[in-house]
Amino acid sequence: MFEDAHSTVDSWIANFGLLSQSWRVALVVFGLVLGTATIAFIASRIIGFLEGKFGNTKNHWDDALLHAVRKPVVAFVWLQGVYWAAEVAYRHSDAEIFKVNQTILEIGFIWIFAWFMLRLIKEGETVLVSPVKMKRPMDYTTVNAVSKLARAAVIITVVLIAMQSLGYSISGVLAFGGVGGVAVGFAAKDLLANFFGGVIIHFDRPFKVGDWVRSPDRSIEGVVEHIGWRITTIRTFDKRPLYVPNAAFTTIAVENPSRMTNRRISETIGIRYADVSQMDQIVSDIRSMLQGHDEIDANQTLIVNFVAFNASSLDIMVYTFTKTTDWVRFHEIKQDVLLQISGIIEGYGAEVAFPTRTLHLPDGVRLAQGSGQADSSDSYEETQAGESGSNNRAPAVQADKA
Repeated sequence: MFEDAHSTVDSWIANFGLLSQSWRVALVVFGLVLGTATIAFIASRIIGFLEGKFGNTKNHWDDALLHAVRKPVVAFVWLQGVYWAAEVAYRHSDAEIFKVNQTILEIGFIWIFAWFMLRLIKEGETVLVSPVKMKRPMDYTTVNAVSKLARAAVIITVVLIAMQSLGYSISGVLAFGGVGGVAVGFAAKDLLANFFGGVIIHFDRPFKVGDWVRSPDRSIEGVVEHIGWRITTIRTFDKRPLYVPNAAFTTIAVENPSRMTNRRISETIGIRYADVSQMDQIVSDIRSMLQGHDEIDANQTLIVNFVAFNASSLDIMVYTFTKTTDWVRFHEIKQDVLLQISGIIEGYGAEVAFPTRTLHLPDGVRLAQGSGQADSSDSYEETQAGESGSNNRAPAVQADKA
């Protein structure tokens, strides 16, 4: 059919006698280009109309297919139209440039196919991770990893087909790749280690984009922004980007606080020795308060007990978990719990203990009253000075007794 069309065009150019041959060729080329533009516009409008119609359905895959195919179809129309115009010019011209028409057409078809596949993969990725389009959206990190592998496969396949079209032997290229791969493997072992580290992250999924991670082995803590094939980008809490080679995650421990189920409140609160008689009631009220608190998870471990006679206090251990894992909200709840504990202690006339020291004077040592107050103060200072050396201790005590 294409040959018949070419024959008809050639016959018209040869037999039409109103214009010179160069003008007739120019008119045919212009007509082909104009027709191509018209068909491309119509094709774009038709696909756009179909996108609007199918956009009202519950199936999102037809939308993805139409959106992916729209621009490649327009490019295909232009490629075919320009090829025909170039063929007409080639039949009636001696220009050497037109000899590559067939090669450009083949490479163009391969490029358009690759473009369509890459757009389709991207659209599929968007659908799979969208909570609006999917009832159960897939994990972004996994979908992104599969998408990258699919895009890499498409690109490698297209490059090999294009090389075959240009006359290169694929078998020779593959043989060279096998031999060169060994040398490249030794030269780029760190790069390959990072690549396989990225593969492990994508499949084991110790964290994903948006997670808060930290490592007790390294100074790594922040929010994951991007997981690449070579490095993972983490935004630290002071807003600096931290670029970590993927190979590091295969040798260090990684914590993922984003996946914790609860946050822990663990405090030791001391009251005075003078308040030991109220200890049992204070402990009981604190436990009841926590069990009835709306933000405390009663299904988790909850401990409130008198645990130790400390140097300056009687210690109560408070150990419980909040329902929320949000960092800011956790501290608001912890503040409320501590204030309520303080209120319970004060309600019994007790006090929260702090480090104190009691000075016991020997029997018979008195502080003078009235006018002798200064003397007793001097005697007390001498007593304090006497504690720093044995030679002064006896005179100080004797002066106080006098």
